[in-house]
Amino acid sequence: MKSKINELKDKLFSNIHSNNLIYNTCWEDPRTDRKMMKLDADSKVVMITSAGCNALDYVLDKPNEINCIDLNFRQNSLLELKKATILHGDFEKHFDMFGRGCLAHVDEHYRQYLRDVLPEYTYPFWDKKIKCFETAKRGSFYFHGTSGNFAWIFKKYFDTKKKTKALIMDLFDCASLEEQREVYEKLEPKLLNKLVVWMMNLHITTTMLGVPRPQRDLIVEKYPEGMSGYLRDNLRHIFTELPIQDNYFWHLYIKGNYTERNCPEYLREENFGPLQGMMDRVKLNTTSISQFLKDNPGEYTHYVLLDHQDWLAFYQPEALEEEWRLILENSKPGTKILLRSAALEVDFFPEFVKQRVKFSPSEAAESQQNDRVGTYGSTYFGEVLT
Repeated sequence: MKSKINELKDKLFSNIHSNNLIYNTCWEDPRTDRKMMKLDADSKVVMITSAGCNALDYVLDKPNEINCIDLNFRQNSLLELKKATILHGDFEKHFDMFGRGCLAHVDEHYRQYLRDVLPEYTYPFWDKKIKCFETAKRGSFYFHGTSGNFAWIFKKYFDTKKKTKALIMDLFDCASLEEQREVYEKLEPKLLNKLVVWMMNLHITTTMLGVPRPQRDLIVEKYPEGMSGYLRDNLRHIFTELPIQDNYFWHLYIKGNYTERNCPEYLREENFGPLQGMMDRVKLNTTSISQFLKDNPGEYTHYVLLDHQDWLAFYQPEALEEEWRLILENSKPGTKILLRSAALEVDFFPEFVKQRVKFSPSEAAESQQNDRVGTYGSTYFGEVLT
């Protein structure tokens, strides 16, 4: 019976992820990534696209090329739209769309200036979904997509809880960690009330947030309280140990927009000109990491794998081994590999990987400690030896 239930859960996850935009923003901190990776003019990066934000941050370090890869063409379509708004050359409209999350007359702007810059494979998606940027459509693009839908539900719920909402707003106005701790002590029991705890432990909730069952199981194994316990510990770290004033991730999730002072680097006006001259370095591929490496063999210097190997390790261990073999075949001594996991400790690395990749626990631990998102259990950063 349990296996049948799990099979249904997996089908639900697959159906949602095969037919929707999942991530409207990246949930990995590019500041810690860039500090570890040290990209330069010789860097050739292979990475998972996600929402494309981090690729646009990485390119500011002027690498030779960034190859973005995703099985979901909608995620690549999102990055293509971001590239198009940069190439169009109007910073205000670029920031309206991806900073504020909305643009008046967006359909007109899209058809007049952006559509012809986009590759044709994006048309079926954006011809329908460009209206997500309309001011009348929930007020922000960031309340769309499956993860955005959950943020919208969260917002609407707490809009009805005036005292809790006031504390949330107070938290984002704090000027010091001491203030943050005082506010969060009052906020936590209201934020993680019985209803929220119940919702966070539902399979459909984690599915909407892009967490597949294997990752959820890894978390539940370590946390008797389930996903809600994991969330409680992570939020406490984020909101009491790290400054809130530059945490654009949670500002966006709560409010549905960035500000000009609190936003990703690709949305800062001083970076707009440099980005325009480097968009040709960001290349998109709708495929898997393994297939990309088969089709485009070479000596790549950096791999950013996010957390997808959690899924491979559970469902397709043979595909996991194939991916690692292809990564190592297309690397050179010194190539850097960055990945994250829902698990507190990863045990799925093949033996041949342990022999050829030297992982740096200290750098990974520092990244994990300073990561402003706080949604992963662990970070791994390694260097290819031979």
